[in-house]
Amino acid sequence: MPAQPAEIASPGPRETTLDAFLRREATEHRDVFEALLPALAAPFERTLALWEAAIRAGGKLLLFGNGGSAADAQHLAAELVVRYHTDRPAIAAIALTTDTSALTAGANDLGYEHVFVRQIEALGRPGDVAVGISTSGRSPNVLAGLAAAREHQLRTTGLTGAEGDQMQAVCDALLRVPSPITARIQEMHIFLGHMLCKALEQRLAGPGGGAPR
Repeated sequence: MPAQPAEIASPGPRETTLDAFLRREATEHRDVFEALLPALAAPFERTLALWEAAIRAGGKLLLFGNGGSAADAQHLAAELVVRYHTDRPAIAAIALTTDTSALTAGANDLGYEHVFVRQIEALGRPGDVAVGISTSGRSPNVLAGLAAAREHQLRTTGLTGAEGDQMQAVCDALLRVPSPITARIQEMHIFLGHMLCKALEQRLAGPGGGAPR
């Protein structure tokens, strides 16, 4: 008698719940991604132009943020210093979130609000670009760092979320993710950061490899 095919078990409640969870998260991510695109070109171009001008003039990018945004600052600085996509000359970029001695001394002696201000005062030069990253747009030390950068004649760019109105006043160019949800904002920030790295590499490569203008 031929063997009977094994019955395929119906998904239990736990599997059904997990499937629904995955679909909700993916749908939420997709919705934010699609909402981001329509208004992206102008602030992206402005940010890219400021980064390119600073690097071509011999300047540098100073990136900073807290928590996940600190990790993004370090990630993007590494992509620029080493490489993102192509072999090319190093791009000067420093994450202000990696020197634990400077961070802890600044927090202990001056207050946590000043940990990026002090480093910008030490390392920033006129024409450099400060890159502040804050999902809420309300992080006191990020806002203070951007304000200090302006006082010292640096240009300022930022990445934030839908509620980041306070960053607008201290940024020459601001990329805003149209969502109040931290996880979705962070996902879009690294997407935007990667595109900036790639576009900057292409622009600096010269006329033949330039990103669209």
